[in-house]
Amino acid sequence: MLRVLYIGMRYDYGDSRRGDCYEYVNFLDTLNKMAGVEVTHFPFDLVLREQGRTGMNRRLLETVDTVKPDVCFFVLFTDEIAHETIERISRSGNVRTVNWFTDDHWRFESYARYWAPVFHFVTTTDATAVEKYRKHGIQAVIHTQWGFNSFRYRAQGIPCDGNVSFVGQVHSHRGDLVRRLESAGIRPSCWGRGWSNGRLPFDEMVKLFSRSAISLNFSESSVAIGWKPLAKVVLNRRADGSLHLHGLRRMKDNAATLFSHHQRQIKGRVFEIPGAGGFLLTEVARDLERYFVPGQEIVTFGTPAEMVDKVRYYLAHDDERERIRAAGHARAVREHSYVQRFLDIFQRMGVYDKIQ
Repeated sequence: MLRVLYIGMRYDYGDSRRGDCYEYVNFLDTLNKMAGVEVTHFPFDLVLREQGRTGMNRRLLETVDTVKPDVCFFVLFTDEIAHETIERISRSGNVRTVNWFTDDHWRFESYARYWAPVFHFVTTTDATAVEKYRKHGIQAVIHTQWGFNSFRYRAQGIPCDGNVSFVGQVHSHRGDLVRRLESAGIRPSCWGRGWSNGRLPFDEMVKLFSRSAISLNFSESSVAIGWKPLAKVVLNRRADGSLHLHGLRRMKDNAATLFSHHQRQIKGRVFEIPGAGGFLLTEVARDLERYFVPGQEIVTFGTPAEMVDKVRYYLAHDDERERIRAAGHARAVREHSYVQRFLDIFQRMGVYDKIQ
């Protein structure tokens, strides 16, 4: 039995009003249901609110001593967990530490490179970040990818409703793309923070993916010029909602990140929609073809005009759309669940034998 102490937040941005965070729904739930894995959750956002940063870090060390895990699996947010806390765990000799870095496409220089050295292993979904880590002397880098929780995202067997849908926050150019569809006479159903429909309950979201004729995905990160991103250059918001000034070096790095070009990136939706049995039309992103065959298992677009053309085409070609949908679902189930992702990570960490 592999004993895992999962150190990640319960709520989205640490705010219970926003509901459960992505990692809680996908990472922790998958780990809890995997055969051969015994999981203890340390929800640092909840403990932080109850005991403050010093108390939370002390409580984490006490939990490691009590649980005696084989692996401490971290998903950091900002600086809630102190460097010295992670260093102490990593140097204990009794546990292997790993952190899943979530935003290396745009936050490597300002965040990941400073935190990675305190872990035994780090994971990244950005293929270009692997060499960046190594240039900073961090060799134990595991290139992985987002996936889907196969225990919760499943094909529903619901008849297709003939509609186009999108689930996700309003940011970057998403509103413009939706308006482009609307101006072409196509009215997608949009759900999430910032849309008039609001957030969709999880089970309803899975049903929506399964029944929609076309589910959209956009690939740009949420970094953009505005008062909130500018404030983040100077201020760090922790998971308890408290604000703290960054140091000068961090401010400089944050400013460089804000004003740099941000590449399109593979999102979790790329795997969740096919995993739920849906037809995916996604904006192109680097390395996407490593995971699905465009035109055969999913469909991609590069420009707004191409998006409109492909929505029209696949709404009018049911049989072709169905073949792609079925092939994408089969590929997702075969290769892209979080069970498969975590087994690969544990194997590369040298702890896979404990699961057997």
